[in-house]
Amino acid sequence: MNKTELFHIAENWFSRQNWTPHTFQKDTWTAFLDGKNGLLNAPTGSGKTYALWFPIVLNYITQNPDYKNKHKKGLKAIWITPLRALSQEIKQSAERVSHDLGTQLTVGIRTGDTSTAERQKQRRSMPDLLITTPESLQLLLATKGYPSIFKSCSAIVVDEWHELLGTKRGVQMELGLSRLKTICPYMRIWGISATIGNLEEAREVLLGPNTDYLKNSVLLKAQLNKKITVKSIIPETMETFPWRGHLGLRLLESVIPVIEQSKTTLIFTNTRSQCEIWFQKLLEKHPELAGEIAMHHGSINKETRLWVEQAIRNESLKAVVCTSSLDLGVDFAPVETVVQIGGPKGVARFLQRAGRSGHRPGKESVIYFLPTHAIELVEASALQQAVKEKAVEDRIPYLNSYDVLVQYLTTLAVSDGFYPEEIYTEVKNTFCYQAMGRGEWEWLLNFIALGSQSLQAYDEYKKVEVTESGCFKVTNRGVAMRHRFQIGTIVGDANLT
Repeated sequence: MNKTELFHIAENWFSRQNWTPHTFQKDTWTAFLDGKNGLLNAPTGSGKTYALWFPIVLNYITQNPDYKNKHKKGLKAIWITPLRALSQEIKQSAERVSHDLGTQLTVGIRTGDTSTAERQKQRRSMPDLLITTPESLQLLLATKGYPSIFKSCSAIVVDEWHELLGTKRGVQMELGLSRLKTICPYMRIWGISATIGNLEEAREVLLGPNTDYLKNSVLLKAQLNKKITVKSIIPETMETFPWRGHLGLRLLESVIPVIEQSKTTLIFTNTRSQCEIWFQKLLEKHPELAGEIAMHHGSINKETRLWVEQAIRNESLKAVVCTSSLDLGVDFAPVETVVQIGGPKGVARFLQRAGRSGHRPGKESVIYFLPTHAIELVEASALQQAVKEKAVEDRIPYLNSYDVLVQYLTTLAVSDGFYPEEIYTEVKNTFCYQAMGRGEWEWLLNFIALGSQSLQAYDEYKKVEVTESGCFKVTNRGVAMRHRFQIGTIVGDANLT
C-alpha cells in the first residue's frame, strides 16, 4: 500500500468517530512512515496517542499486505509510560485502532500491577504491542535471552517524556534505548512531550547526541490554541493567614462551591499524606459528600485505583483528591474543574494538571490555585503571568549518573552477560554519559566485579564475575534474584505519587 491509501484508512476511521485528524497527527504519520524518529510536542487532550498508534499499525499493514488473514506473532512495538495508571487507557486506544482496522495485533501491559500468571504467559508469547514502564523494561533486559524478545520490534514510543527528563528514571530510559538500538537496528524511536523550555535538548537526550537517530529525526509541534483559565482562591482576611507551612485546610470551605458547581473536580495535592488529610477533612466537615468523593494516589491498591478512574468516567463522583498519579494522559472527559492545593513545583506541571479539565480538543481548561500560606499568594500571581505568556521552565537532564549505570550494568550481567567494549560504545552515545572517559568506565567495571578499592573486603559487593572470554556475568542465583527485586531506580520525593 502507498501512503495515500494508508492515510485513507486512517481518515476513514476518524470520520466514523465524527472526528477530523489534526495537522500535527498527519505530520506525525508521515514522518513515522518515512522512517524518521522524533519528538512530538502536544498539549494534553489533543489526540497525541492516536498520532503514534496509527502509524505503528499502518506500518504493520504495509509490511504484511495479507494482515487480515495471516498474523506473525512477536513484539512489534513498545509504548513506555511513566505512570502505570495510564496503561489501561493507552491499551484501550491501541486495541480500538488495531481491532477497527481489521488487524490481529494483540495488546498487552507489563507493569508492577501485572500478575505473575500474565508475566509467565508473556514470557511464552509476547503481545504484538506492549505497554510498559521504564522499570519493567529494565526487568525485560534482565531476562535470559532478551535479544530474542525484542528482535522483531520496529518502534518504541516514550510517552510523557518531559516527566522522565531530568530524573534518574529518564537516565534509565536512555540506557535501555542504547541497548535496544543495537538489538533492533531498524527501530524507530519517538517521544511525546508536553511543552517545556528546552524541547530541542529533550529530543537530543531521547535519541542520543551525534547519533544517526538524531540526524534522521524531526521535532513536531501541535499548533493548537488551548484556552487555560487560572483562578486564585484568596483568603478573606490576611491577618490570620500563615506565612509558611500548613496544608491549606483554612480555605477548605472555599473549595466546596467549586465542587458543587462542577460536574467533576480533581483536587491535586503534592504529597500522599496531604491527599489523605484533605480527603478526611472534606468528609469530616461535609459528611453529605460520602460516596461522592474519592481519593487516588500510588499507594492505593490497583483495584481501588481502577475503580476511582472508572467512576470519574461514569460521572458518579463529584470530586477526587489525588496526587500526580492522575497528572498525566488519562482521559477523563467529565472533569470540568481542577483545584491545585499549594505550589505545583513548576509551570509545566501546573499546565499539565490544568489540562485534566476540558480534556478534549477545543475545550477550555479551568484550574483554581489554592495557596497554603501567604508566600504562595506571590506564586499564584506568577503562575497566572506564566500561563498568559506561555513561559515554561527547562527540564535539566542528568549528566554522569553513575549509580544508575552501575545498576544497568548489573542488569545486563544478570541476563546474558555483557562484553565491556560493546556496551561502552553504546553508553558513550547517550546524552548522560557522553563525557565519560576510559578511567571512569574501568572504575565502574571494577566496582561491580570487585566492590572497588573501598568495598573489596566484602563478598556481597562482588556481584559480577568475569569469564575466560571476558564476559561480565552474574552467576550467583541469590544476587540475580535480589537485583531483580530491587531494579527500580531511587527517585526524589517530588516524583513519588
